[in-house]
Amino acid sequence: MLQTSLLITFIISSVLSLIYAMMWHKHFDVHFTLIFVFLPISILGTYMLSVSSNLEEALLANRILYLGPCFGVPFLSLMIFYLCRVNVNRVIKAILLLMNSAIYASVLLPPGTAFSIYDSCSFEIKDGTGNLIKDYGQMHKLFIIMLIVYAVMCLCVLTYAFFRKKEASRMTILLLFVLEILSTGSYFARRLFDMPIEPTPFVYVLGQLIILFIVYRIGLYDVNDSGIDSLVERGNTGFISFDYKLRYLGSNETAKKFWPEIESLRVDRSVEEFPGFKDTAVKWIHRFVHDESKNEYHFEKDGKNYQVDVNYLYDGRRRRGYQFFITDDTADQEYIKLISRYNDELNEEVEEKTRHIVKMHDNLILSMATMVESRDNSTGGHIRRTSTCVKLLIDEMKKDNVPELTDEFCKNVIKAAPMHDLGKIAVDDAVLRKPGKFTPEEFEKMKKHAPEGAKIVHEILKDTDDESFRVIAENVAHYHHERWDGSGYPSGLKGEQIPLEARIMAIADVYDALVSKRVYKERMSFEKADSIIMEGMGKHFDKGLEKYYVAARPHLEDYYRESGE
Repeated sequence: MLQTSLLITFIISSVLSLIYAMMWHKHFDVHFTLIFVFLPISILGTYMLSVSSNLEEALLANRILYLGPCFGVPFLSLMIFYLCRVNVNRVIKAILLLMNSAIYASVLLPPGTAFSIYDSCSFEIKDGTGNLIKDYGQMHKLFIIMLIVYAVMCLCVLTYAFFRKKEASRMTILLLFVLEILSTGSYFARRLFDMPIEPTPFVYVLGQLIILFIVYRIGLYDVNDSGIDSLVERGNTGFISFDYKLRYLGSNETAKKFWPEIESLRVDRSVEEFPGFKDTAVKWIHRFVHDESKNEYHFEKDGKNYQVDVNYLYDGRRRRGYQFFITDDTADQEYIKLISRYNDELNEEVEEKTRHIVKMHDNLILSMATMVESRDNSTGGHIRRTSTCVKLLIDEMKKDNVPELTDEFCKNVIKAAPMHDLGKIAVDDAVLRKPGKFTPEEFEKMKKHAPEGAKIVHEILKDTDDESFRVIAENVAHYHHERWDGSGYPSGLKGEQIPLEARIMAIADVYDALVSKRVYKERMSFEKADSIIMEGMGKHFDKGLEKYYVAARPHLEDYYRESGE
């Protein structure tokens, strides 16, 4: 009866190991597998002992059944450490296995020899069942100590994990508690209570059932594995693998569906040998190796857009090559194009509105300048002419690559030129329209138009986003009557204290005043005007601007001849 029950137990244990083999996943901890290998062998040894007919057969069977306690116990302990998320150093693992191997070696030694687990052994058949009568030696005490140490360690780790390890499943920990108590308790129960039947094989089978349940659940707790398996199962992510020598290792069916040319690749052949992949896979890998941030690429196939993410191929924690993850990105790309198209249209509309507002703003400023000019005693057109003079001077300066003259600066100075006399709106008509020479008091009133102009420009442009234009426009209005030698107004600035834009404006303003007709004077000849301007270089005007004025003079004269003003 006992022999039959042991045989059935062995068969059940073997079937459970086969079930585990079918459930096996490469990411399972190796100790799961070792337990399912050694436990059936140990049960087989127990069965062989029961059917033994002599001492030699009994000793052989005993050596086989001891594989369970000698190696199953440490493997079970390491499995518990793994499931409780407690890392064990490799050196410690090696030491534990060496100790267990030493104890098992004492089982292999003949009874009575040095370091044997038995001092002596005899054999008997009782009730038709073989039985080994043993007289234990000193190594057996070490074996018992080993079992106790492992049991205490496991119970401590399980207790610690139950209360402190949030990432460990409490259900798994409770099952492991039961497994540890049963496996250790069954061994000592037989010897303490002289049980007629060895309970350990039956406990082994129960332990296998518990571990199978844990194995079934463990895949759900491993987010990395379950996530990858879910991606593969859904069939919307393609995988292609290459080793470090760019040899093709394989791909899933989804990758071949997305990228049919993969069918032409051969395992263990370098992808560089296939022309269709030199500008794609090979180039992407080389870029990734050079800069790991460059790991996302796209390709189109049959009207669809696919995204390829390049990463390292891992075997456990080891990098073994490169892996492509391919996903259908058509919908996202279409959405991006739609958004981009909408943004372009929106930007174009905003730019058009902005241009319209800027134009209105510029026209408003020009209208204000024209209105102010209409109060003056000039013949009109001063703001238009001075703007042209400024442009002609700047054109010559640009030819000389003056560092300060950026494109933005030039545009802003020309745009600000009409605003230089806005301050005249604050000057009394009696002074502003006087046809003759100003008295000292009247001239003091007239000089106020420069700072007043700066204030007006500031108020007009204070809310503009173009800060650089505001500053230039204020400077042109404020300082265009300053003189290089410091004798100008309103601040008496000297030399390069005067902003460049104001220095340019000063030449244009005086030149136009000289060659234009006013109610109180006739226009001056170009030669006479040129003589006055040249005489003022280094005194009234910036000497550094002289060569640009000289270069622009023919164009200035042509302009005034053509305009007839």
